Amino acid sequence: MTIFNRERLTNDVFKIDVKRMRRGWYSDKYFENIGVMLSTLAEQGYVFKGENLRLGDVDLTKTEVGNLEVEMQWFTRRTGKVVVAGVDKALTMLRHCSGYFNGNGKFVNTWNRLKVEAVHDGTTVTYNGDPMSIQPVIRVRGCYRDFALLETPTLGLLTRSSRVATNVYETLMAARGKPVLFFPARFDLHEVQAADGYAYNVAVQRFNQDHQLRVGPYISTDAQGDWWGGAGGGTVAHASIACFFGDTAETMMAFASACEPEIPRIALVDFNNDSVKDSLLVMQRMFARYRELIDSADETEAQRYHLFGVRLDTSSSIRDVSVTPLGEPELDMGVNPRLVFIVRNAVDTAWKEWNLPQEWNERARKWCVSVKIVVSGGFNPAKISRFEKLDVPVDIYAVGSSLFANDGPRVTDYTADVAQVKIDGAWRAMSKVGRNRGENPDLETVA
Repeated sequence: MTIFNRERLTNDVFKIDVKRMRRGWYSDKYFENIGVMLSTLAEQGYVFKGENLRLGDVDLTKTEVGNLEVEMQWFTRRTGKVVVAGVDKALTMLRHCSGYFNGNGKFVNTWNRLKVEAVHDGTTVTYNGDPMSIQPVIRVRGCYRDFALLETPTLGLLTRSSRVATNVYETLMAARGKPVLFFPARFDLHEVQAADGYAYNVAVQRFNQDHQLRVGPYISTDAQGDWWGGAGGGTVAHASIACFFGDTAETMMAFASACEPEIPRIALVDFNNDSVKDSLLVMQRMFARYRELIDSADETEAQRYHLFGVRLDTSSSIRDVSVTPLGEPELDMGVNPRLVFIVRNAVDTAWKEWNLPQEWNERARKWCVSVKIVVSGGFNPAKISRFEKLDVPVDIYAVGSSLFANDGPRVTDYTADVAQVKIDGAWRAMSKVGRNRGENPDLETVA
């Protein structure tokens, strides 16, 4: 599955469209054309008739180009540290779709003729911007026409998966070990959720390994956990509060009553643009019911009314009414540090206004201070870093579209190059000008 357990996922998990992939359905057309050309030359017994421009005095006059064996390497050009993901699925594509159709239209699988090396998902590579110095994540030796069609889908998969994994890793770094909820499902096609959720989980595992932490993976859809056994989680949305006519407290009471207690109760408190007021109303209603059930010795039912957290999701175009404008009003828009501090203080001290019996005061205080602050809406590594630098009392960051970001230094494009060719049993350098054969000690032979 990953570098963390040294196992590789198979097509039992991925269920790739083998039939159409073998036909080039997902490949740039020029790779299909190359395959047709080389196959035709192989059938004709064509031998090289051109000029030897790169290999000095090597005799190429007997070389059958159609059956040429090459060494190809797959590598990323994202600068800095990259968390690699998508390797297992790329290998599955090669395993099931390398080969050719014979004269009878039957597909001949040639996977067992290839020599394949690959890193495990979760490995990291670094790139300094010099294309002459790269670290391959996959290396294949074999007859090029057998796997030429697979360059497009394997590159696309590695590019997207490694981009998501690396963006998640950098976000976790910015959050300094605080949980990051994976909330980007609504910003792309549903078909990519399994691959994206897998990349997210790879990044979380890599972060934990690098920093000796135990940050959990938190996804929002079941599909995001399909490849690794995760399950989606969540509580209420703005639409549910609208169904209760803007009464956030009543919404949470209904949710707590109807949904299993294992689901964390996180109140979305910005619907009316008064996060303090709605947080306090939710807390007062839920604690009152919690106390009533405890006094009735029904601790099991009381757990339904344990408030896990409040989530601030104020739009960046407005200012929460609890935040007094300062000299730079744009700093007070949306979810901002002052809003979080204000809400945290209100949540921690809410119990003081509840006129409780003396014996309940300490329990109420602990109930309040245990409520976590979750923030969402426009968070990315830069914004999270600013919050962390200011020691803003955020417990959990919910992050969406920035985890798909593909601009500037976050462009994670992968490239596949032929690095060597085999002539008379010997491997000889054949990289395009400006490229070079890379080395990576993490490459392992794939059985």
